[in-house]
Amino acid sequence: MRLSHYFDDLNKAYRAEIEDLQTDSEGNNVLAARLKDKRTQFAQLMPMIEFAPEMVAPAFHGGISFTNPQVMAMLSSVEPEEFPAWSDLIQTVQFDAWAEKLVAIVLQERNGERFLITTICLEYLFGKTSGKYSDHHPSTTDAADDEESGNEGREREENDEEEKDLDEAGADWMAEQGFDRRE
Repeated sequence: MRLSHYFDDLNKAYRAEIEDLQTDSEGNNVLAARLKDKRTQFAQLMPMIEFAPEMVAPAFHGGISFTNPQVMAMLSSVEPEEFPAWSDLIQTVQFDAWAEKLVAIVLQERNGERFLITTICLEYLFGKTSGKYSDHHPSTTDAADDEESGNEGREREENDEEEKDLDEAGADWMAEQGFDRRE
């Protein structure tokens, strides 16, 4: 996947921010507590969305799921000037109930849509490289194992077909938004 300069730089900064939030000086995992603090202070962080979005975006960490990962992959290859409208992307993501409250706060800001697009891409990229959104393609060993276990092979084929359909739908949607179709 080719990232735009914007997302290449921000992705590194976002990962560093998540890592910084993860542990305290004694090495204890405090990510959940620090994210909770960031969420309670979210409205006060709004001035930072324009000059340090990677510092605010972690408030959404773990609260976003993607209905069309292909759109996220394509979106992460463009610069902010090329972003589609937020209303065109809303169908491609789902927010947990607590994150919906943060979305409402962000959308009141002048550059809130840009920040949300940046945030969903950063969270997608974080999940993709941590294995959450991996593209699994069955190997020959997988296929042999599936024969022994019955329906798993057929289920995997159906999932691969669904993934291809999603990829195609995502590519179609991005083309409708004016992006070049990837080959």
